[in-house]
Formats: sequence, structure tokens, C-alpha cells
Amino acid sequence: MKPQRMPFDEGRTSERLIVIELSKGNEKAFKYLYDHYSTQVYAYSYSFLKSSVNAKEIVQEVFLKIWMHRESINSDLSFKSFVFTITRNLSFNFLKKVANDKSLREEFFYKRPTFHNPVESIMLEKEYELMRKAAIDRLSPKRKLIFTMSRDEEKSYQEISSELQISLSTVKNQMSKSLDSLKTFLEVNGKFTLVITLVLSLITG
Repeated sequence: MKPQRMPFDEGRTSERLIVIELSKGNEKAFKYLYDHYSTQVYAYSYSFLKSSVNAKEIVQEVFLKIWMHRESINSDLSFKSFVFTITRNLSFNFLKKVANDKSLREEFFYKRPTFHNPVESIMLEKEYELMRKAAIDRLSPKRKLIFTMSRDEEKSYQEISSELQISLSTVKNQMSKSLDSLKTFLEVNGKFTLVITLVLSLITG
């Protein structure tokens, strides 16, 4: 097969024209966009998934979807926004698929999330911390103590059991009820933001 030639100078041509070439099936245009955005897509997906392996899979899915639907891409709209929207949606879909994994659900709630956009990061991390603190403060003193020892002090259930002189089953039971309370609080008080969407998708199940 004869190699394709780009009808433009990659360093001077606008991204809109490159996207138009992509929509025509120009593989070199596709490679140019992949090289330009793949690292950003990886970082954005990783900020949600905290997994290098899964973030790399999302990168492949994003660009596969772009190539499969290249003819319908609107070159008049921001391609960057288009790419990041696909990345966000695929990352959210992945989180929903694994939401029945208890360890993953719990891990997200007590570990601060990170975000790709610095402005988004400042606003949403503050909101996340406020919502997290409000939810935990509503727990009974006993549950709050156990939850804090487990999540903030990173103590095992067995260590908590020994220190508080309560049974291991009691610790597990209290933690389970705490997570149920947190889920209910977020459902009642949840705002339609990235943080609440993610938290609900991970602790519901």
C-alpha cells in the first residue's frame, strides 16, 4: 500500500484541518492526533482510575472510538474537548463496572482524588473534603472512631479490635454500617458534580 502523504505542514496547519483529514480516513492525521493527545488522555484517565494498566486501556479505547467514528466528528468543535469527554465517559463506565468491588469502593472514599485540570482540582478537592468531613461527622462517636482509625490512621481491623478491646466482627459490622451511612448522606445531599458522581458510583452496590 502506498504511504499516505499529509496535504499540510503539521507544524503550521490548524488542528481543525487535521481533524478534517482524519474524518477522510487519513491515517497520518490520526497518528498525529494520537501522538499529540495520548499522554494527556492517559493522565486524565489515571486521575480517575489510579491504575496505569487501566488508564492505558482507556487510551486505546478512546482512540479506537475516535477512529471508528471519524466520519461523524465535527471539525468545527473543539477536538480537545471531544477527546476529554470520551475519556471521562469511558473512565466513568469503567468505575461503574468495578463498583461491586468492595475494596475499590472503600479505597476511593478515604483517599483524596486528583484531577487533571488545575482549576477543577482546587474547586473539586475542596468540595470533596467538605462533603467527606460532613459525612463522617454524622457518624456516631464509636463508628467515627473506628472509621478514623481504619481510614486515616490506616490500622487493620485486627489492630482496631485489639486497641478498643472489641471483637473483630464488631469492627467489621461498624465499618459496614459507617459506609452505608456515608452512602446515604451523599445520596441525600449530593450535588451533581464530578466528585459526587464518582463517590456514588463507587460506594453504591
